Amino acid sequence: MTHDPRPFGRLLTAMVTPFTPDGSLDIEGAARLAAYLVDEQRNDALVISGTTGESPTTTDAEKDALLRAVIEAVGDRARVLAGVGTNNTAHTIELAQAAEKAGAHGLLVVTPYYSKPPQAGVERHFRAVADATGLPIMVYDIPHRAGTAITTETMCRLAGHERIVAVKDAKGDLVASSHVLARTDLAYYSGDDAATLPLLSIGGVGLVGTSTHFTGRLAKDMIEAWERSDTAAALALHRTALPLFTGIFRTQGVMLVKAGLNALGRPAGVVRSPLVDATEEELNQLRQDAAAAGIVL
Repeated sequence: MTHDPRPFGRLLTAMVTPFTPDGSLDIEGAARLAAYLVDEQRNDALVISGTTGESPTTTDAEKDALLRAVIEAVGDRARVLAGVGTNNTAHTIELAQAAEKAGAHGLLVVTPYYSKPPQAGVERHFRAVADATGLPIMVYDIPHRAGTAITTETMCRLAGHERIVAVKDAKGDLVASSHVLARTDLAYYSGDDAATLPLLSIGGVGLVGTSTHFTGRLAKDMIEAWERSDTAAALALHRTALPLFTGIFRTQGVMLVKAGLNALGRPAGVVRSPLVDATEEELNQLRQDAAAAGIVL
């Protein structure tokens, strides 16, 4: 089956969800943050209600309101994907259908976490979600969080579904990814900012980033340099961005992204428990990492 080689563009950011000081959803702030990510950080698409969006702590109603606000803000110039993955297939389908009704352009569906289903269960989960809507799906393979990896054989079988078109690859196994890329036409997006250039070298097409709240322009330039076969420029940009590609994960990434956005006066606000707001020491280290990448926070 032949799919668009870049179904969601080249650069996506898994957007944080802005909250007000009392922890309520900041809808107006979300719209402004989305516009900043698209218009200033050069994102082709945004992922709403991923883990970076603190989806474990938001209600279904909040997810719907957030998605609608972001689509209204940037949906005319960027694709908006809804993170709908849970470890309950029926609930995931409900979220997927709600996202389609809200106008999402695609879905991000993570491997069912904590339950550790066998591969037959993993495959059935993704197929059930793909069968439930008409939206294209990006499968999220992140075994160090989900507890279960998607095997090469399972991924290749899933590629036969007409609506399973892409992978957010956070497995950290370039050999396994190479095998899938050789056997399917799935579009592979790095789920680890620093691994983007290595993934591009084996056939990947882009990045779903976290540090790209700040490094978006650098990451987009790097991907475009690779695509025009300017490997020296791509490598130089990778090395420039590397301190922040990795520094954003010195502690939990959401905490540092929100700290950095707050420092810039961008909408972000607090995090919800069980996360905690970054300390002043952590923010200072983030500023040092950003400065090493040529970015002022």
